[in-house]
Amino acid sequence: MQLPWGVVVVAAVSGLAAVTGTSVLIFSALRRTGLRRQAHLLVAGGAGLATASAIAGLVGVLTMAGHWAHHQPQRMNLATVVAIGMAVSTLVLCAGVMWLPGTARSRSAALRLVLDGVVIGAALWFVGWTLVAEPTRLLGDATPRGCPAILLATAAAAAAVGMVSVVGVRAARPRRALILVACGVVLVSAAGLGLAAGICQAGPGVALTGAAVLPVGFFLIFAGLRPAGAVGEVDADVIRNGSGYAFLPMLAMAVSAVYHLLRMGDFTMLGIVAGSVEGFALVARQSLALRDVRAYARRLAEREAHFRELAHTDPLTGLANRRGLLRALQQESDSGAPCVLLGLDLDGFKNVNDLHGHDVGDAILTEVAQRLRLNLRPGDVAARLGGDEFAVLMWARPPEAQRVAERLLGILGRPYDHPVGRIFVSVSIGVAGQGSSPEVESLLRNADLALRYAKQRGKNRVERYDIAYDHLLRRRTTLEHEMRGAIERDELHLAFQPVVAVPSVRPVGAEALLRWHHPKLGSVRPDEFIPLAEECGMIAQLGAWVLHQACHQLSIWLADGHDVWVSVNVSPKELHAPEYVVQVAEALRAHRVPPQRLVLEVTEHAVATDLDELIRRLAALRATGVRIALDDFGAGYSSLGQLRKLPIDILKIDHSLVAEQEPIRARESGERRVFAPMVDVVMRLGHQLGLEVIAEGVTNPLELAAVVEAGCRFGQGQLFGWGVPAEHLEAMLDAATSPGARAVPAPRTRPAQNLGSVDSSREMRQA
Repeated sequence: MQLPWGVVVVAAVSGLAAVTGTSVLIFSALRRTGLRRQAHLLVAGGAGLATASAIAGLVGVLTMAGHWAHHQPQRMNLATVVAIGMAVSTLVLCAGVMWLPGTARSRSAALRLVLDGVVIGAALWFVGWTLVAEPTRLLGDATPRGCPAILLATAAAAAAVGMVSVVGVRAARPRRALILVACGVVLVSAAGLGLAAGICQAGPGVALTGAAVLPVGFFLIFAGLRPAGAVGEVDADVIRNGSGYAFLPMLAMAVSAVYHLLRMGDFTMLGIVAGSVEGFALVARQSLALRDVRAYARRLAEREAHFRELAHTDPLTGLANRRGLLRALQQESDSGAPCVLLGLDLDGFKNVNDLHGHDVGDAILTEVAQRLRLNLRPGDVAARLGGDEFAVLMWARPPEAQRVAERLLGILGRPYDHPVGRIFVSVSIGVAGQGSSPEVESLLRNADLALRYAKQRGKNRVERYDIAYDHLLRRRTTLEHEMRGAIERDELHLAFQPVVAVPSVRPVGAEALLRWHHPKLGSVRPDEFIPLAEECGMIAQLGAWVLHQACHQLSIWLADGHDVWVSVNVSPKELHAPEYVVQVAEALRAHRVPPQRLVLEVTEHAVATDLDELIRRLAALRATGVRIALDDFGAGYSSLGQLRKLPIDILKIDHSLVAEQEPIRARESGERRVFAPMVDVVMRLGHQLGLEVIAEGVTNPLELAAVVEAGCRFGQGQLFGWGVPAEHLEAMLDAATSPGARAVPAPRTRPAQNLGSVDSSREMRQA
């Protein structure tokens, strides 16, 4: 029998189109690079194998078409060869799709996708088998009978449909490219089924139809692979995908199996094999999913442990941080083991950062951490609490911890070698034992209190916690809180200590002293609340109040005709405030006080901090007309060179110099007198510099005699009266100005030294 020319033309065109499509896929793959090239070469290889199988089948069809019925054995062999080739090509195409970038991120993900495809494919094949097998025979006489090629082709087609269905459904949007590739692979598998079925049983028409479908599949694959980007992102994560991929295929198989049994069908070896494949694929998929879940849980636990450790670790030094220290403290507190906590703070570390930069400071902190690690016992916990503050948790008794702390004091105080040079920092250490407080937070607080006490007592030392620190802290906190409303509650008042002319002991001035009487705390000492006011930033407010109250009282005394001046103490923080000069001028103007009647007393401690700035501030104050007194001279930091530079008017000799008197014998009369050599030196120095001198702290007649002997004209101290209310001092002034009382000289004023003239002629009357 001779074939029609149309059949020959269809076969030739199909073969030529398949060869052309394969060539296009090969050329496209060669233009790619990296993983995309490998994936495209796999696709091109699968297409080439499918084309070769199809051409072999077409040649066989054309050769045996004349005696089709007589070549049944040859057709069976040819169909088997074509089916095997098309099945292998389908699998290679599926592997190429899996290899595309973005489809499967790992081998494990690719295996999950393959198993999901096998589950769906086996279910499809089983459902199809129940429909075409006895007794349903959906295809009737066209039902395949005893042809292994058709069986293999249908299995390959079902696997391809399952594979590309999973990939297509799970791909992220946009899915167009991946869906085109999937449809192309399905058409290639369908072409293989058509060729195998046509050659084996259905006839040349079905075989030619399958051959004609093949180039269409190649075209769809090429259309999907043509874009340069990834064909799609496929999600193979079992955690997010759930179990729908397994439930629906199993449901379909169960329904079809029940239907087959209801139709009195038998399960042959093929049905059992399909069910077994489905079961093994599901078990493998679930085993893989369980392994993935376990791996995911293990990674999650490792990451949780890692981040938990990071949350309890200082990133710079690698030591425990505050949270890690509290955790260790809590664990040991629960176990009941005795422990001691050391609080450490570097002295002067801020200067390292300011002078050398934070990089050098970080290097020093890292070296401190390393020294702590190398010099602690096993089991001890070193921590960095923040900045330059560290802590060490030790399981030891307090005496042993004290020895360790003293050893650390020397180790951490050694010089730190750095490219910028050797850097020296010391450390202060506070020690607190668990016996002082069983609570974790209180133990940390006690160590901090001991550390603060070590700082206050001079730094570079070790201090153990004492319950007295708690009392001091509570009182300090209470005082700070109550002091903030003391002015509004009218709890503050001024006491005035007289300054007298000697030896007449006539009052010529007064020093305003701040006093605080609290309704519950009682009288609070100035040496207790004044430093606290400086630390908490209230000294400026208190100083302004004292200045205005002193000027107000001075204006009253001057209006009553008393020839007197008032001195006010000025703290270094007030003095260095830019607005202080303006405040003084406004107070003088508000109370109409002559500037010469106000004396501002500066302690020698202020001289030790920024001398040039101090000179500028004092010069600005003297320009307003007020007089400046250097308080506690001889007990602080002043040098003779600084004394010449300072724009001051009065020297107040410290009590320590006044008390150093010794007896001498006069040449003429031979009587014994007392003499204070240092007061005599200061008097001579003051007169040479044009300064008035006041001896303060005079407590007894012997000291008064020494002051008079040295030629000092003014004195202040217990012998002449403590600080008294304004009305008491006013009574003393009234008594001094009563009829018969003689005038008393006032302090002289130092020459202005080009700092502005000071008119003090009214205060210069001689006795």
